[in-house]
Amino acid sequence: MSVIGLFKGKGPSGYGWSTTAYEVVDDLDLSGRHVLITGCNSGIGFDTMKAVAERGATVFAAARTRQKAQDAGAKVDGETIPVVCELAEPESVQACVDEVREHGVELDAIICNAGIMALPQLELAHGYEKQFFTNHVGHFILVTGLLDTLSDTGRVVMVSSDAHRSSPKEGIQFDNLDGSKGYSAWRAYGQSKLANLLFAKELGRRFADDDTRRVANAVHPGVIATNLTRHMNPILRTVWNMAEPLFLKSSPQGAATQTWAAVHPDAATINGEYMEDCNVADPAGRAKKPELARRLWEETERIVDEVTA
Repeated sequence: MSVIGLFKGKGPSGYGWSTTAYEVVDDLDLSGRHVLITGCNSGIGFDTMKAVAERGATVFAAARTRQKAQDAGAKVDGETIPVVCELAEPESVQACVDEVREHGVELDAIICNAGIMALPQLELAHGYEKQFFTNHVGHFILVTGLLDTLSDTGRVVMVSSDAHRSSPKEGIQFDNLDGSKGYSAWRAYGQSKLANLLFAKELGRRFADDDTRRVANAVHPGVIATNLTRHMNPILRTVWNMAEPLFLKSSPQGAATQTWAAVHPDAATINGEYMEDCNVADPAGRAKKPELARRLWEETERIVDEVTA
């Protein structure tokens, strides 16, 4: 057990820091449910897929290539449907939307798990900083394209991060979304994770205004050694790997909160919140600004119109 796991207990949900995705679903029958998960081929995305599929859910397993999605699904004792979703490419995201819709089923949960982290140098996707575009804009296209397939009790789970606290002090730098006025790998990552959180907040508000039972939430999976570290410089990656056994969550532990938010009965009516360790948590102050969330939604719609024209 890690050092942190020894000292952090369980929260009101009955789960805590050390809980795994498999413990979350242990007593659940998810037969008949359909769940879409991005980034299913590795890390916490894979463990989320494995946990819910092995309890009966059918999983639309999204990865950057069909082969990766198929290979991941083959390791799971349950029904998975491989789909391609390259979040940095709007055409690929729209093709994923179309493919899922062709199956003609209602989705019970969309788990936006995939992402990239801490690109050492500024990279652009369609004229925008790549982490912001991939982590936020790509998932925005995916979710909004599938909203009318979401069941009446459907859930959207945005995998954010406590790193949203490292976002710019103003929250989202709308005048620097291309990084031309300065770039910091971790600040840009934090901004993309804040965007995930704000998107969940605004989507949750819209669900509530529509008097629907659908919900949207954002989660912090914990600090985990995942493939996201592939973009770290070698020194930082070495330190990260040394810290893993003492301070970092395992992949099954990291997958717990998004699994809880997506399928557990106790999370069914929680809406517009930030979650950590399978419990509601308190995000940074800039994540609590409804006007910022609305502005981000409107600006993202403009970006989507621009890149899909």
